[in-house]
Formats: sequence, C-alpha cells, structure tokens
Amino acid sequence: MGEPTIYRRREKLNKMADRLGWEDAYSSTIERIKAQDEGKSRIGVAALMWLSHAERPLRTDELCHALAVEIGSKDFNAGNTPLISTLVGYCQGLITVDEETSTVRLIHPTAKVYLSTYPDIFGNPHSAMAEICLTYLNSEQVKALSADPSTVTHDNPFLEYCSIYWGNHAKRKLSYHARSLALELLRGYNSHISFKLLLKHVKYLDRNSRGCASNPCSDLGSDIDFSFSGLDCASFFGIVELVDTLKGMACYRDQGVLGTPLICAARNGQEEMVEMLLGGYMFYHSDHNYFGLTPLIHAARCGHERVVEILLTCGSVGPKCPDDRGRTALSYAAEDGRGELVKILLQQQEVNPNEHDNSGNTPLSFAARNGHVRVVEILLEHGGINPDKPDHQGQTPLLYAAFGGHDRVVKILLGREEVNPNKPDTYGRTPLMLATMLGFQAVVTLLRSHVAKTPAQPEP
Repeated sequence: MGEPTIYRRREKLNKMADRLGWEDAYSSTIERIKAQDEGKSRIGVAALMWLSHAERPLRTDELCHALAVEIGSKDFNAGNTPLISTLVGYCQGLITVDEETSTVRLIHPTAKVYLSTYPDIFGNPHSAMAEICLTYLNSEQVKALSADPSTVTHDNPFLEYCSIYWGNHAKRKLSYHARSLALELLRGYNSHISFKLLLKHVKYLDRNSRGCASNPCSDLGSDIDFSFSGLDCASFFGIVELVDTLKGMACYRDQGVLGTPLICAARNGQEEMVEMLLGGYMFYHSDHNYFGLTPLIHAARCGHERVVEILLTCGSVGPKCPDDRGRTALSYAAEDGRGELVKILLQQQEVNPNEHDNSGNTPLSFAARNGHVRVVEILLEHGGINPDKPDHQGQTPLLYAAFGGHDRVVKILLGREEVNPNKPDTYGRTPLMLATMLGFQAVVTLLRSHVAKTPAQPEP
C-alpha cells in the first residue's frame, strides 16, 4: 500500500474525528479493521494492543517480530514477520512510524486513551502479551543463544523487550498458559540469556535513576557469580502466583546477584510479594546482598514508601542496620531527598538521626550537599540533630551546602546558633572560601553577613 493511500486514510480519520468526535471516529476505524479478512484483522488488532499496552515505545522491528510469534510454538518463524508498510495499512491509519527514532506509535494520544478505555477490544491484553513474550523466550532459537548479552544480534530484535518486561505483563494478568510458560522459563533461568539482559537493564537503571544512583550493584564485574534463581525473578516482578511452585523446585538460592528473594521484591516495590515473603516463606534475620544492603535500605533507596512501612512492621528488619559502608536507610532517603520516607524512618525509636557512616557523613550532610531543602528542614525539626557535625575530613553540612551552591540550605543552617560559619575542614577551607572560589554569589552574600558578626572559634 503506497504512502498516498495511507495519508488519505489518515486525513479521512481526522475529518471523521472533527465531524463525529474522537470516540466515534476511533470506534468506526476499529470496526473497519475488524471487517478485514481474518489475517489482516488479527494482525491489525494485535498491533494496536501492543502500541497501547507496551511498557515502552516499540521499534518497528520489535513490533513486527512480536506479531510473528505463534503462542505456544517451540519455533519462531521469522517468515511470519509482516512488513511495517503492510502493518500500517492493516491498522487503517491509526498508527504511524517515527522516522527519527524508528519507533511505531499511535496516530494521536487520544487513541491510546480510547484503546485503554475499552480493553474488551483485545480481551486480556497483558495476559496475551505475557504469553507472547514467554513463547518467544522459550523458543528453540532463543534457548540456543549464548548467555552472553554481547553476542545478541539484530536477528533477535524482540529479545530485549521480552527479557525485561514479560514479568510486568504477567503480574497484571497471569493466565494458566502464561503460568506454565513462565515456569518453563524459570526452571533454568540462571543460564538463560533473558536473565543477563534483565540484569543489564537493572544495572542501567541503578546508574541512571534518581533513587538508585549510588547502588554498588552497578559496579558488579564479570567475575561475580551472577546467580539469579527463578524465585528471585518472580519476586523481582512480584508474581505471587508463582511463589509456591518455585519454592518447591530447584529454583531457589539463598543469595543471588541482586540478593535474596525478599531484596528482589523490596528493591522493585513489590508490596504484595514482600508481605508474602515476610509471612514465613524465605526470610532470614541477616537478609542482605553482597554489599550488606538490607531489604529496607533497598526499598528506601528506590523510594518505595509502602514497602518500607511493611518492612518496619517486621521486628527482624531493623532501620538502624547499616550496609558495609555504614550507611542506613535514613542516610539513603536523606541523600535522595525523600522527605516522606525520612519522616517515616525518624518515627522509629531506634533511629539515631546523627548516625554517621564510615566516612563520618550524617543524613543531614547528605541532604545538605544535594540541596534537599525540605529534608534538611525535617531533620532539623526532629530535634536532637547536631547541625554542625563534621565528617572525618572536618566537612560540616554548611560546608557541603556552600560547596554545592545551595543558598536556601545555607540560609537554613545559618539560622541555627550551633552552626559556626567560620569552621574550616582539615584542609583549612571554610564555607566562604569554597563559595567564593566557585562563584556562588548568593551563598557568598549569606556567609559574609554571618562571618562578619561571628568571631572565629578555635577548634578544641
């Protein structure tokens, strides 16, 4: 089908939308798609399902390969892959190709709203998408691939999406068939290429997301034992229906590359799974990963407030328990500016807001260096905080705030009588010296007004 025909259909759709309204226009177009012969109709509807329910935008080759999968088949037949130009025609102008990104999208945001409002168009979309992803991962062609992600070629464009997102779809709706396919995959998950691709994705998120920016797991080298059981995977995605079966299979290890099943669930915010694992499945008092990060620390770092609350109800999960660097859940929450989490943790009697890590940094130090005004206020309002406590290099919260140019935090700290604006670190640098050197004029002005009326206090 030539492009002029596609453009004419798109223009016709827009005219219908102007005349009938978007809902009626989309309804009429869906009816036209379904009125095509069985093959065209099936592929057209399936394409709309993927574009309206996928976890991220799909490239053209990903979508075309997704539509070529025959659910339950052990072989993937690349010959079934439709051409993108043909696919656009089957969808009657409802989809378009973004040439710059090579992705396929719906013609207008209102199309996604319409298709999400009427899910009966697709039956159970997430169940079907889970079955398609799992069928692809269980195919002989994929199982024959090396477990080394660097060997993945353009011949398997759908592999990355399936590996990373099959569990998201399965969690939303797990059919009996999808359950069987998932168990088949998870029996030998540790040696499957999809495990390595999922781990690569998790490490990427850890390096680039706000909540997990400082995760030591990002630095795992190839010499680490990259074990990750089927139960770990189910816990990570929060698919509670698989837990009982996997527990009784040889799919369980106490410690995987991301930690225990409880850690996998906590770091990904899987509330129901966390409750289940805490309810007597596989929880150990010393539950932590290679770097000593507990489930509570993982949940706090990634901003999962409800998971933190659930973990705190379990007497064995201590909010005071630090990781190998001496950092607590409160420290991470303060560093990332998570005010509500800081409040929750400060309510625990055993939490010491002045607790420092192995380098002498306190939660207030982390909040000040990152300019988190609200967290600084919450910590100071809590009481019992030493706002002038230096780390092992003599660097106070005020010095960190001045070094970062965070004038609002500087102003708050200068309002505390305990704070000495003239206090130098072990290198002899004062907050005013650093702010002046870095050109933070607003901070310099604030500090000069206080330094002028505050005599230098000799260190004891």
